[in-house]
Amino acid sequence: MSAYDPPPGALRDLVATALAEDFGLLGDITSIACIADDVFGEATFVARQEGVLAGTAAAAEVYRQVDPTTSLAWRSYDGDALAPGDVIGTVAGGMQSILGGERVALNFLQHCSGVASLTRRYVRAARGSARILDTRKTLPGLRAVQKAAVRAGGGFNHRDSLSAAVLIKDNHLAALGITKSVERARARWPGRIIEVECDTLEQVTEARDARPDVVLVDNMTPEQVKEAVAILGGIAAVEVSGGVTLDSVGAYSESGADFISAGALTHSARALDIALDVVM
Repeated sequence: MSAYDPPPGALRDLVATALAEDFGLLGDITSIACIADDVFGEATFVARQEGVLAGTAAAAEVYRQVDPTTSLAWRSYDGDALAPGDVIGTVAGGMQSILGGERVALNFLQHCSGVASLTRRYVRAARGSARILDTRKTLPGLRAVQKAAVRAGGGFNHRDSLSAAVLIKDNHLAALGITKSVERARARWPGRIIEVECDTLEQVTEARDARPDVVLVDNMTPEQVKEAVAILGGIAAVEVSGGVTLDSVGAYSESGADFISAGALTHSARALDIALDVVM
């Protein structure tokens, strides 16, 4: 298992659900009707546009579940740059099985590679030292593979669930305020990372005195982020969030922030054009 793979159990269940959805009650009735059981061959995954590869573990799991006698050999791996015409890998075996798994395997490869490709663009556009983070704005059921794709693109993962860290946001602060919220979170969850969202520089000052691990500055300009960094003076790490685009990520990265999170990495990535070409 590579460093980019989601947990095996989660991946297995995700692929099983996708295949059940695609095969329906009777399976691939077109291939069953048109291709004899004893016809074997191979097909290649080919990139049709430039991008970054991700999702190979999911595609391999598709064919393992469809037919464990198929063999899949990769020429490229998650995180590799792709150019139009690049052969990514080859699947060999019964043609009914190859064609039966085609759409689901491509769905994973295209979507995950789209996430990885967009992440790589953000990473390259960030001119400073800030790390690019994803968010929990993922498609239901696909969080593990989407976050793996972000890593393949050179980004980093924010918390993967509500259990991973404390993130005190504006709706939480409406009840207690920053100081008491941080105190209660630290008392209840000692050892967990505690992050506080701030919408104003006044809140940043209060957060500095409360001493969380991370201060998330939400919907601030790069100039305001610089002020927030100065106010905190290294007492807490600084994360930028809210409407960060490819055009603005460079300025935010140069503001002194430690992290920049962008929900667009997972909720707005376009699928990368990848095809499966039969070569028998």
